Amino acid sequence: MTVKELSERLGGELSGDGSPEVCALASLPEARPGDVSFVKDAKYARQAGATRASAVLVPLDWQGECSAPALIRVKDPDAACTQVAQWLAPPPVVRAPGIHPTAVIAEDVRLGRDVHVGPWTVIEAGAEIGDGSVIEAQVFIGQRVRMGEGCHLYPQVTVREGCLLGRRVVLHSGVRIGGDGYGYNPVPQPDGTIVVEKIPQLGIVELGDDVEIGCNTTIDRARFGRTRIGNSTKIDNLVQIGHNVQIGDYSGVIAQAGVAGSTHIGSGCLIWAQAGLSGHLTIGDRAQVGPKSGLSKDVPPGEYVLGLPALPKREFATTLLLPRLVEKLKARIEALEAHLGMR
Repeated sequence: MTVKELSERLGGELSGDGSPEVCALASLPEARPGDVSFVKDAKYARQAGATRASAVLVPLDWQGECSAPALIRVKDPDAACTQVAQWLAPPPVVRAPGIHPTAVIAEDVRLGRDVHVGPWTVIEAGAEIGDGSVIEAQVFIGQRVRMGEGCHLYPQVTVREGCLLGRRVVLHSGVRIGGDGYGYNPVPQPDGTIVVEKIPQLGIVELGDDVEIGCNTTIDRARFGRTRIGNSTKIDNLVQIGHNVQIGDYSGVIAQAGVAGSTHIGSGCLIWAQAGLSGHLTIGDRAQVGPKSGLSKDVPPGEYVLGLPALPKREFATTLLLPRLVEKLKARIEALEAHLGMR
């Protein structure tokens, strides 16, 4: 695809040389001839002035320097970049329907039409796999698991007994669904010692339709009932979801966040990276918990909290500003005292 053809497909305004062929996307510093890059705002102007890309997507009002031989002005460079990525991406890997001879599948497993089961995968008794699902290598699916149509489980995923997956669920490598939650009870003994008894974890995990979960994330089964992840919720890599947590539809949880047991997170919420949420909290719809925040209180709908301990955004900003204001006030007092001869 030439730069000119790309501009026409985007409905952009081309200035410069439209003849070079483009075949890949790259960041401004890493781009080479044949690559397309993009600029979101003026803070990337220096990088744009030194890029080797063949074309750069820029906002309609872009006035900065750019070393690329062509600019494509578009309303939203970020969205346009997503479109270009879809056009230039290599074709996805397609897994043909069929069962690898090394797979171990119980006799009563119900496999839908056009299912792919990869090598060394284990599917235990009573499991149901929906039409068109892809189960890649070394996946473990426990007894009585039910999985909807069009799911994709990447290598080395574990889905423990009794768990429910909706339609089009995507689980990336290393995801663990349905392990036991953290439940223990210390019991004093007559001799003064303590025996730590395990509390049975009798529930399951239920994932709604179109849920996607990143690599090495764990979601614990409920102590009783269900740990539930709502429809179209997206969870990043290395996230821990405790037992009996409930997350609504269209929410997001970003890398290395942790949610303790029995916390309820509403719909349209965003839990940013490395946030830690205590147990038994309620996070209202459309609320956000900022990165590296420590949350110990409920959050009202639509509120943005951050910090340690987490505070509403305005209060948090005040705590950052206050020490600077105090220093300025001290300096003014010292200057006034000196002026009055008090020093």
